[in-house]
Amino acid sequence: MNEFKFRKGKLYCEDVSIEAIAKKEGTPFYLYSKKTFLRHFDAFDGAFKSVRHITCFAVKANSNIAILNLLAKAGAGADIVSGGELFRAKKAGFPSKKIIFSGVGKSDEEIEYALRAGILMFNIESSEEAETINKIAAKIGKKAPVSFRINPDIDPKTHPYISTGLSKNKFGISIDDALKEYKRANKMKWLDVVGIHYHIGSQLTSISPFVDSIKRMKRLLQILRSEGINIKYFDMGGGLGITYKDETPPHPREYAKALIPHIKDLDCTVLFEPGRVIAGNAGILVTKVLFTKKTAVKNFVIVDAGMNDLLRPSLYGAYQEIVPVKKSSKKKIEVDVVGPICETGDFLARDRLVAKVKRDDLLAVMSAGAYGFTMSSVYNSRPRVPEILADGKNYYVIRKRETYKDLIRGEIIPKAQGRKS
Repeated sequence: MNEFKFRKGKLYCEDVSIEAIAKKEGTPFYLYSKKTFLRHFDAFDGAFKSVRHITCFAVKANSNIAILNLLAKAGAGADIVSGGELFRAKKAGFPSKKIIFSGVGKSDEEIEYALRAGILMFNIESSEEAETINKIAAKIGKKAPVSFRINPDIDPKTHPYISTGLSKNKFGISIDDALKEYKRANKMKWLDVVGIHYHIGSQLTSISPFVDSIKRMKRLLQILRSEGINIKYFDMGGGLGITYKDETPPHPREYAKALIPHIKDLDCTVLFEPGRVIAGNAGILVTKVLFTKKTAVKNFVIVDAGMNDLLRPSLYGAYQEIVPVKKSSKKKIEVDVVGPICETGDFLARDRLVAKVKRDDLLAVMSAGAYGFTMSSVYNSRPRVPEILADGKNYYVIRKRETYKDLIRGEIIPKAQGRKS
């Protein structure tokens, strides 16, 4: 069921009028549907009920602690890539033994923090990282549970910026070097080698790359066990895509149906790291029209949300549907929907057919629940927007709109800065 729907010509999120939220809270803002988050999590997690598994939500997709708390209560684990995400995950209520730490560049401080927190597993990305974790574990006298992220060299057929499983990508260890690295790590006193991990990319809409990857990783798993390395966790990463425009990604049921025959006999706890498939279509960005402008070659709709608020269109050329919050019978015209940032690359849509709008009209940028707020910035000294959660007839501001004072928090003008004559 779609929780973003029109009623009498006006867009609602669950049972809350988006127009009413904008009137009270101002624009721009991110708006999430509680029902959608939970429905998407249950659809994914439930699809794998026949195998021993943990569904670890990718915190980088949406890291608001209210959202994380919803998922933690629903039984999710957390996939983190920084100390800050670990802090958020713990504040949100995730058990430490359901937290996995991925990422290609973990600092010494982050490693120690995660070790002391007692996380389930580190996903190691290099030889030097293995050595570093071993040294830090020795220093604090606590063994580190680890797996290696293996690069299976599978083409995920997605945008090159979010492809992570090819040999040319920065992530993981070559599958050809995997056995050597595992044997080396298994001899380190303070490492407990417990898992195997891979993640081939994001926004995948075909099942075949997932299946191909499993087949390669299962062969490696058999080799490792034959060498006496006791693998308990088989981490398949995330990457299942959603519909932004005309993509036709598999439903989690289809995804599970294709994968379960390959993983049911692993004798491992299977870990998943979904993010976008749970969060993407659970949120929107609401923005207001500031001005319209016509040049000799273009029609522009200038709105109060920019690339600092939603980076995906500028960064990836990503398509996100844009709809008026109030249904319009006006003729659609081709426009660029652009923001106030002083960059030519500041746009939410280019050459898009949108019903003719006027100043103060509200627009909803759909499918913005994942990699929306988490990728936002204060570029051009624009305070970050609020995040709001709809829950039936009620809504809650789960992150306040930043103020100008927030922009300079922590900045200091040195007393000795005055120029000498």
